[in-house]
This record gives sequence, structure tokens and C-alpha cells, in this order.
Amino acid sequence: MTKKTLPLILFGILLLGGLFFYYQKTSAEKESVITLYGNVDIRDVNLSFRVFGRIKTMLHEEGAQVKKGDLVALLDKRPYLDEVQIAQAGIEQATVAFNNAERTYKRKKELAGKKFASTQDLDDIQAKRDELKTEIIAAKAKLQNAQTSLDDTEIYAPANGTILTRVKEEGAIVNAGESTYVLALSTPIWIRAYVHETDLGRIYQGMEAKITTDANPDEPYIGHIGFISPVAEFTPKAVETPELRTQLVYRLRIIVANTDQYLRQGMPVSVHIDRTQKMPEKPNTTASSKV
Repeated sequence: MTKKTLPLILFGILLLGGLFFYYQKTSAEKESVITLYGNVDIRDVNLSFRVFGRIKTMLHEEGAQVKKGDLVALLDKRPYLDEVQIAQAGIEQATVAFNNAERTYKRKKELAGKKFASTQDLDDIQAKRDELKTEIIAAKAKLQNAQTSLDDTEIYAPANGTILTRVKEEGAIVNAGESTYVLALSTPIWIRAYVHETDLGRIYQGMEAKITTDANPDEPYIGHIGFISPVAEFTPKAVETPELRTQLVYRLRIIVANTDQYLRQGMPVSVHIDRTQKMPEKPNTTASSKV
């Protein structure tokens, strides 16, 4: 062995040693991480009127971003404004009749005290007065109902989101409850994934998870396990996992914390869970039961 070859041999030994430790470390890291495969799941809401009518205005197109409380659609208000006016007139009419009956009752009561009117006449006018008072209450309830129907000719966004589908157009006649828009909510966004039975004991609700997409694998999203199904099921065909499809799995819901516009409904993602995370301690039920 010459002096020239000795450094090369030492370098080779060090290189092999470094590669050995690197692969050992990489292998250990892989074993400590559970990798699951799932899809993005976003809630959507069918927006509809609570009353029948003709659509006057559709304010947004598909893909529009709306905020909670934004006006999105209007019905023709004319029929419902008429109902409000009719109800208001009913209150006025019942009030006038009640006031007349009240004055008549007072006169009859005064006359009955002087023995110029019978008790029966007094009772009759009192009953009529009470009946008209009830009619005022009913008329006010009718007005409130008419006002509610008038308010229901407008649809407001219940939460921040994106218009997914514009179902109806201006001029269309719609029934109460008939969908006009489909709104995809901005939050919550979660991942629907499935875990094998052998890994079920290594995860728990609230456990942190990293979510990666094929488009940006180096920019993971952070989430946590929000739900673990108590019921086993067969792996859905849409989910690609290394395990056999006939094996039983448990459905998970991973809630994404740092969402953005790049997470789309149905998008395939990978979920990475570090199983070395410490599980929270269980409460001492034995000690509490003795108290």
C-alpha cells in the first residue's frame, strides 16, 4: 500500500460510513411517519329563497368570491310589498273598530251605572271590544309574517366562499327552497383519508398532520385529526393505498388550518403523521370515582 492510495482508502471508508448512517437515519424517519392518501373535501351550500316568486337579479357569476352577508340574489318584491300594505291596512281597520267599541263600552258602562242600560248590553259591547282587540293582535302577526316573506325575497351569503354553480337565471320562476346558487365554503376544509387497522393505535384525535399536494410537495399544509370513525369499512376504490383493497380501514377527517385557494374539491393529497407525537394523558377515572 502506497502513501498515495491510503488517503483514497480512508476517504472511501468515510464515504461508505456516511452513506450508511444517512440511510439508517432516513429509514428511521420513514418508519416514524405514517403516510396516508386522501382527497380534499369542501362543504357546499345550496342557496335558495324561502318564498315563491320571479327572480329579478342574480348578482354573481360562477367563480365569484363572496363574503358572509353579501347579497347574492333578489326576487321581484312587488307581490310581497302588496301583502305588507294589506296587513298594515288590516291593523288600522281593526284599531279603528276597537277604538269605537272602547268608546261605546265606556258610555254603556256609565249608563249602566245610572240604570239607563242593561247589564246584558254592557256585556255584549265588552265582548265585542275584546274580540276586536284580538283581531288587532292577529293583524299585527299577519304584518310580521308578510314582512318576513318580504325579507325572504333576498338571499345573503351565509359564510365566506366561492360561487360553485349558478343554477338559475334572471326572470325564472322559482319555488320556495329551489336552489339558485351552490356556494363552496372557504372554511372548514378537511381531508378525507383512511388509516389501516394496524396504524389505528398510533393515532389520536387532535394529532398534528402535514398535508402535501402533487403540485407543491415542498409546501405542506398543517392540519390536525378532527375525526376518527368508530366503524371499519372497506377501502374505497378512489383511494390509492399500498395495502390491498380488501383490507378494512377507518375513515379519518383531517382539518386543514392554513387553507388557501389552491386546495380544490376532490384534489388528491398525501397526509404525513409523525407517530412519535406524545398522546395526551388519559384522565384518572379510578381516582375520580373514589371521591
